[in-house]
Amino acid sequence: MNAGQELKRLRQRAIRQLVASRPVTSQRELVEELLALGFEVTQATVSRDIAELGLLKAPRAGTHAYVAPQDLGPVRPAANDERLRRILADVPITIGRSGLILVLTGTPGTASVVAQAIDESALQEQEGTLAGDNTLLVLFADEARLERWQERFRSIQALPVPAVSPTDASASLVSGGSRS
Repeated sequence: MNAGQELKRLRQRAIRQLVASRPVTSQRELVEELLALGFEVTQATVSRDIAELGLLKAPRAGTHAYVAPQDLGPVRPAANDERLRRILADVPITIGRSGLILVLTGTPGTASVVAQAIDESALQEQEGTLAGDNTLLVLFADEARLERWQERFRSIQALPVPAVSPTDASASLVSGGSRS
């Protein structure tokens, strides 16, 4: 390894340690910290290092700061409304309300399935869901979030489910699913 590569490795290690130890909110701040540690860097160099290290900006200590991807915790799969849409096509849901709580009621035994589908969907306005047997509570922090969520939920509920080929339908029946 030549001297330039060794210097880059040490600089990137210092960057990882800095962003892990405290919130670093800008490239300029990172440049200043590295200069204080004795590294001769420019903002362009730091920018390349950030990209190579895969650093992201995320909420941290009341601000947005650089973090390493591995420090973010497990990655959730991309949200998708398709599963929720399919479930809502099969499970009739009524919606009631109590304050900042929506009360969704379906058929016996369906609440946990609907709650899981909501949690995995792109619906993100809710604070949380709580499922019983046929009743599901969806909790909200404020009126505006509740209204946006309810509008989005109703649009998902109203959209038609894509047609299923006979092969897909028989596979669904074999795996325990049912079609009405």
